[in-house]
Amino acid sequence: MSKPKAIQETIDLGDGRSIIIETGVLAKQADGAVMVRMGDTMMLATVTSAKDAREDVDFMPLSVEYKEKYAANGKFPGGFLKREARPSDYEILVSRLVDRVLRPLFPDDYHAETFVTVTLMSAETDTPPDALAGLAASAAMAVSDVPFHGPIAEARVARVNGEFVINPTFAQLEDADIEIMVGATYDNIMMVEGEMKEVSEADMLEAIKFAHEAIKPMCKAQLALMKKTAKEEKREYCHEVNDEDLKKRTWDETYEAAYQIAKSGNADKHARSDAFGKVKEDFLAKLAEEADEDVEVNKGLVGKYYHDVEKEAVRRAVLDDKIRLDGRKMDEIRPIWSEVDYLPSAHGSAVFTRGETQSITTVTLGTKMDAKLIDDVLKKGNDKFLLHYNFPAFSTGDARPNRGTSRREVGHGNLAHRALKGVLPSPDDMPYTLRIVSDILESNGSSSMATVCAGTLALMDAGIQISKPVSGIAMGLITDNDKFAILSDILGDEDHLGDMDFKVTGTRDGITATQMDIKVDGLSYEILSQALEQAKVGRLHILDKISETLSAPNDDYKPHTPRIQRIEIPKDMIGAVIGPGGKVIQEIQAQTNSTVTIEEVGNIGLVDVFAVDKAAIDAAMNWIKGIVAVPEVGTIYKGKVKTITPYGAFVEILPGKDGLLHISEVEHRRLEKVEEVLKEGEVVEVKLIAVDEKSGKLKLSRKALLPKPERN
Repeated sequence: MSKPKAIQETIDLGDGRSIIIETGVLAKQADGAVMVRMGDTMMLATVTSAKDAREDVDFMPLSVEYKEKYAANGKFPGGFLKREARPSDYEILVSRLVDRVLRPLFPDDYHAETFVTVTLMSAETDTPPDALAGLAASAAMAVSDVPFHGPIAEARVARVNGEFVINPTFAQLEDADIEIMVGATYDNIMMVEGEMKEVSEADMLEAIKFAHEAIKPMCKAQLALMKKTAKEEKREYCHEVNDEDLKKRTWDETYEAAYQIAKSGNADKHARSDAFGKVKEDFLAKLAEEADEDVEVNKGLVGKYYHDVEKEAVRRAVLDDKIRLDGRKMDEIRPIWSEVDYLPSAHGSAVFTRGETQSITTVTLGTKMDAKLIDDVLKKGNDKFLLHYNFPAFSTGDARPNRGTSRREVGHGNLAHRALKGVLPSPDDMPYTLRIVSDILESNGSSSMATVCAGTLALMDAGIQISKPVSGIAMGLITDNDKFAILSDILGDEDHLGDMDFKVTGTRDGITATQMDIKVDGLSYEILSQALEQAKVGRLHILDKISETLSAPNDDYKPHTPRIQRIEIPKDMIGAVIGPGGKVIQEIQAQTNSTVTIEEVGNIGLVDVFAVDKAAIDAAMNWIKGIVAVPEVGTIYKGKVKTITPYGAFVEILPGKDGLLHISEVEHRRLEKVEEVLKEGEVVEVKLIAVDEKSGKLKLSRKALLPKPERN
């Protein structure tokens, strides 16, 4: 059997690099499959979609999985099983990036289970592969018969030394002050996510435009590939059975009531939800009353139609009457209160409440041994700044169990992590490992932004010398093409029923992170620019509120916070401090009740001593200084007699350094036995009188410190 002929399209990135999309060779039983290649980085994407939809499904059951094979970079997986297992946080984040761009572009009435799998098969060490994942997923859709309103592509843009770069290397990212991932169709931006070093709104907008121009040829290439594979015609399907009479009646008999609730300005989320729900329940009860006994009211269809009624009522109230669900103005921020040092035993803590959204956040300081170990395909090392976001069911009043960490929690935590990491002290100024944990206690709109605000306060409460406070705000948009309204500090319902969810974090001097999802076609850069400016005003307002609670970091850590002191030692002394099999360092820790860590950096060893008690730190530090100290001839030491022999005693003058106190050097008089004067374990004062040049052996004297006896 000969190898099938590949169908290819090439995208020129304009800087000597190109991307090749190939299909027709691999995974041919999938509905669509492509191999995307840039340099030596190769990514296989497949899509499979069920031929029929389940009857009880009225949404798009899409599953996107991004996976990295360790063999792609010639590595073995870690762990006991030595095989790829559960997805890493990085794989989850990439999966979310792809999902967020694909999901809005499926037909509203397409409900077949659809699985998109993107697998990294070959990896260049200096090439971030995630920038190709969206392109690969969309190209697989393009060469399938699955209906999709694409194609799309994703591209990373970074600003390095003042110049924008598409899909930069890891090395280039080290020097970038803007790094964002943009997902878009040929005509419209769909998704933006990334981090920045306090850049302006105009600079961020310029980066988005630059990325979109690079995405357009990627979309064209997919259309050409679709044509070559004759997949322009997509499959026929029928996943919905509608009742136009019931639809019309639902709108006629519920819209006005829903509209009045939308205009009522009720700030209570649950009361408002109950009011909307009662309109539907009353309508269902009326239908049941009128129906024959053997005819069952289609509650599913009524629910679907009423959802559209409610959505339109809320949107018209905003666009026509300038009234938001909770009665606020378009740019008004909900009431804020916050408090620090809420949890007295934590190293730092804060509560931040904005409207019906609340986070209680803690900061914990640890040693480098508490750092998160990273063993990904292209990244190995540790992370000394961790931020974990938890979203329990009770925060929205839901009665359901909490089952592990969700993808949403990973994504929201990552956004807050990006927002705050740029204002942390440098590792040289702060040797701690930091862990921030945000527990969401109430949620009605942008709990990730509440996490950023609470995280800032908790860091300052812990005495971490951040360069500037950071706040965050979530913006929304409602538009019907003729009119639009930009909403500051959106509610959960405004996010769900609106056309954009745009989160922006930053200091007073610029943006530090952003996340944007757009659900509508044709969003202009003019509207986007206005949204950014309105977000800036809101961000500064929230920073003012934060400053009222705590304007700057506390001068010192809490009294119960463990302290770290650092000492530099010669590289060749690291082994002496650790000792054979770790014996010495373990003894130091056990005897002084401290934690000692050593890290080799260049030609020196960085030793950190970590303890709550200052006396414990001093004891450990003195021990370590003794180990690395170089004995000097003529210096007087207090040492312990370790062993006694017929010819003298061995005295430990410094940790791990013994010298011989010869029997003739114990006293001026002649001794028959050393035991006449000394015993093992005794502390004695001695003087170092010589160091053997060849062996390095130390010669000690006690009599040199004693007055000479007078001669008779």
